Amino acid sequence: MVKLDELSKVLSHALRHEPWLYELELDDEGWASLDAVLGALREERAEWGDLSRADVERMIESSSKRRHEIVGDRIRALYGHSVPGRLRRERGTPPVVLFHGTSPEAAKTIMHDGLRPMSRQYVHLSVDVVMAREVGRRKSKAPVLIEIDARGAHEAGAAFFEGNEKVWLADLVPVRFLRIAS
Repeated sequence: MVKLDELSKVLSHALRHEPWLYELELDDEGWASLDAVLGALREERAEWGDLSRADVERMIESSSKRRHEIVGDRIRALYGHSVPGRLRRERGTPPVVLFHGTSPEAAKTIMHDGLRPMSRQYVHLSVDVVMAREVGRRKSKAPVLIEIDARGAHEAGAAFFEGNEKVWLADLVPVRFLRIAS
């Protein structure tokens, strides 16, 4: 049985404060894909492996405060956001090096095709190995860290956008700017 108060706290953190830690992309109104949120929460805690839309709906309905809403296949927090700069995306000059944590299987594809957003709007990149490893652990118990020559990719025309002080976003990073970190 899912503890609804714990679910509410984690969901609020994911949708209000640090969606990048859960590899979630919010739109200009704070909406995220409910499927992506469920996937991230299932990976967050082993006991949430079977978390369903019905569990989240039950949490929303039982809450004394209306903190979240679901419409169609999207979910959002209604208030309390502390996420800076999420409404605007301006190109920026990234740090010299960025990192991306992923599963060994995904790393093979990435090293063949480059870093692509797949079903997301942007590729999420970390400014340090610690954050990248944390993100990668959501994908695998033994994550692979990919080092990105962000400055080189930027100078070659790849678009980078600052998400916050720890996360950068990119449209696409060609494979020639990637290497498996040691």
